[in-house]
Amino acid sequence: MGHLNDDTREALKRISTATITLQLLKRGIRNTYMRGVAPLAAVSERMVGEAVTLRFIPMREDISTPAILADKQNPQRVVIDTIPEGAVLVIDARGVGDCAALGDILAERIKQRGGVGAVTDGGIRDAAAVSEVGLPVFAAGPAAPASLTAHTPIDYGLPVGCGGVAVIPGDIIVGDGDGVVVIPKDLADEIARDGVEQEGIEAFIKLQVEKGRSTIGLYPPDDTIRAEYADWLAAGKPR
Repeated sequence: MGHLNDDTREALKRISTATITLQLLKRGIRNTYMRGVAPLAAVSERMVGEAVTLRFIPMREDISTPAILADKQNPQRVVIDTIPEGAVLVIDARGVGDCAALGDILAERIKQRGGVGAVTDGGIRDAAAVSEVGLPVFAAGPAAPASLTAHTPIDYGLPVGCGGVAVIPGDIIVGDGDGVVVIPKDLADEIARDGVEQEGIEAFIKLQVEKGRSTIGLYPPDDTIRAEYADWLAAGKPR
């Protein structure tokens, strides 16, 4: 992996998925926000990590049997047991929300490996127990049935779709209370840099609105407002 340096990771933890989607939009990249994917539990810290991918195909009765759960080459088990530190597991569950893609034991293994989160457009079984693991999980919601009820895990480490968004291994996944956004890996550094700048000036703009100023001409900021912002920074951000 290794696309995500520590400075970029920390900067992305400081900016919202809303900011990230706008920064991507400015670069002509629109389809970045996963649909039907939400935090399983309250988000205490923004999730940021490189994508490791797993893909399910539809269940077929002759291959989706309980025996596959014990198969040492089961792609779901292999990818979870080899996930690198700092990575986010992204599971393409075909948008099937009434069947689980993950449960608490596998979530615990991801955490123990140093993974920083899991994302799926499928369901999560034993959802309360998964939340107690402390691993950030974003999904379609709780679902009791095991994965083999609807899925067969078929491969990992390849491009997938999750929540209607293309995810290439190594892309940067960011999740917060608004959901999950995918950043193309080669854009991560500049999105982080410009996102921090965007949120800085938006803090200044919000302060002006609180003081009664109109948003017209203020937001989005023109050169005059940017000059005011620079003066405000130089003055130590007075309230």
